[in-house]
Amino acid sequence: MGNVPDLAPVLGVCALGLSVVCIVAIVFWYKVRDRELQVQREMRIREMEHQQKMSELEVEREKAKAAQVHGRPA
Repeated sequence: MGNVPDLAPVLGVCALGLSVVCIVAIVFWYKVRDRELQVQREMRIREMEHQQKMSELEVEREKAKAAQVHGRPA
């Protein structure tokens, strides 16, 4: 038990180092999560743009079909 006071500075340094590692890990996780959310937002925007383009193409296709049925060129 005589060694316990000698371990206090070592444990203090270890605790400080562990605190720094935890803070760095939390900041890194936050940045990764923020980037992930940004990528998801961009993908949602692209998906909506794609859906809009597909709708426009479907309308054009229906117009072409209707014109072909009525004998008019598209």
